Amino acid sequence: MTDVRTTAHQVLVENGITRIFGNPGSNELPFLVDLPSSIEYVLGLHEGVVVSMADAWAQVTGRPAFCNLHAGSGTGNAMGALLNARYSRTPLVISAGQQVRGVIGMEGMLANVDATMLAKPLVDWAAEPADAQDVPRALAEAIHTAVGRRMPTYLSVPYDDWDVECSDNARLASRRSVTVGREPTAGQIRRVVDLVQAAKRPVLVLGGDIDTDGLNDRAVQLAERLGSPVWAAPSLFRLPFPNRHELFRGVLPAGIAPISQALASHDLVVVLGAPVFRYHQNVPGDFLAEGTRLLQVTDDLAAAARAPMGEAFVAEPRAVIEALLGALPSTHTSHNHSIPDEPSCAEGGTHPEEVFAALRKRMPTDTAYIVESTSTNSSFWKQMDLRHQGSYFFPASGALGFGLPAAVGAALAHRDLGTGRHVVGVIGDGSANYALPALWSAVNLGVDVDIVILRNGTYGALRWFADLLDVGEVPGLDVPGMDLTRIAAGYDLPALHLPDAEALDELLAVPRPEGPRLLQIDTALTQP
Repeated sequence: MTDVRTTAHQVLVENGITRIFGNPGSNELPFLVDLPSSIEYVLGLHEGVVVSMADAWAQVTGRPAFCNLHAGSGTGNAMGALLNARYSRTPLVISAGQQVRGVIGMEGMLANVDATMLAKPLVDWAAEPADAQDVPRALAEAIHTAVGRRMPTYLSVPYDDWDVECSDNARLASRRSVTVGREPTAGQIRRVVDLVQAAKRPVLVLGGDIDTDGLNDRAVQLAERLGSPVWAAPSLFRLPFPNRHELFRGVLPAGIAPISQALASHDLVVVLGAPVFRYHQNVPGDFLAEGTRLLQVTDDLAAAARAPMGEAFVAEPRAVIEALLGALPSTHTSHNHSIPDEPSCAEGGTHPEEVFAALRKRMPTDTAYIVESTSTNSSFWKQMDLRHQGSYFFPASGALGFGLPAAVGAALAHRDLGTGRHVVGVIGDGSANYALPALWSAVNLGVDVDIVILRNGTYGALRWFADLLDVGEVPGLDVPGMDLTRIAAGYDLPALHLPDAEALDELLAVPRPEGPRLLQIDTALTQP
């Protein structure tokens, strides 16, 4: 006899699932019985940590990540992390245990009566099979949808389904494959090429999908062929272009009027691999200046459909970039990369720029940075020199609690891939407290990661917003009295409190020990 559980495990194996990131509860334990040896279970101590680890792992490896969460309560704990995964377009498959079928309607303990509705706003597909025989097929659909649409999916399964004998028809799900093709037609490509060639002052706006798809180098070639400036799309979660390249203008401000002003001198704005646009600050104005035309290229139909202006072309950005490179004349112009200025200093404390200057100077040039220190964004970009694909990750929805577990997940991914790339988490003291159990995961997994805590005793980004919104002094902005090194000691994580950036520089100058470590340094409050 082959039961539903065995067939479901076969579905995972046939679709290349090698890890399950999870925090199980009673409802999930039957699913984990006799897990195949090819699948490793990665335990996280909080569901938000589980999903953020999986999110970063999937982004780095380019493979779908599978998460196992505890019913509705565990799903609720993971919602912020799931929101990040949605906006980073991460192929994440979430499974959650459900009560036995006979007590769901009675709302028995740990029953999730509207399981699909709980996750539905944040995932591209959610289901709870109406019959145990449909569980393997639904699981396959969850995986294929996550990969094909590059979005999280969610599957709730009553735990008495796993021991049900599986029919021959149901077992077919383990042998199903899905191939997605998004190649545009020759006529569609010609339309894009004509628009770009006709433009007198084009500008490129690149989104995180360019980095996700490994297109950074080709984007550089395209910009150099066009001789056009390059902006990163606002609310950036991955860096698609070398930030010190002479054509790079920075990250677009996340307000309507500032974006319009930044692009006003151009007759054509070509947006590649990004929504149009993910605004944040409320700065009203015209979406586009008079005489400015916008062309968006994305494989995300939803992003194309909801844009408020311009022309959208739904296709793989890769195909469009290659077509443009084939149509534009080759150039041999040498382009320079600027050298960062000397870091700013701060009275009575270490300026964050000094920390980032030390990291830039001492860390390998291909270091992957997971950043969740929102009040130091401007300092980070002023000092860092990032030229490699996959060098920058940020919580895509702004949901805090991403940084610590994502740093662990990224380090685990690079170890799995054998890249040898080092990972550094740059985390604010306020942000770190959203996901402290990730420190245990770092130790338990033994990953090589440096966690750099910038401690300023306040929610610096909120203080900036308080000024922006003109609300004055409001409660809840300060978080004094924390020492993350003492918390790290409780997780058996090596940790040091460094007095200043000079001490950090000296520490980073010597070979680091294997495994994870936490480095805490007090910094002055700065503007994001």
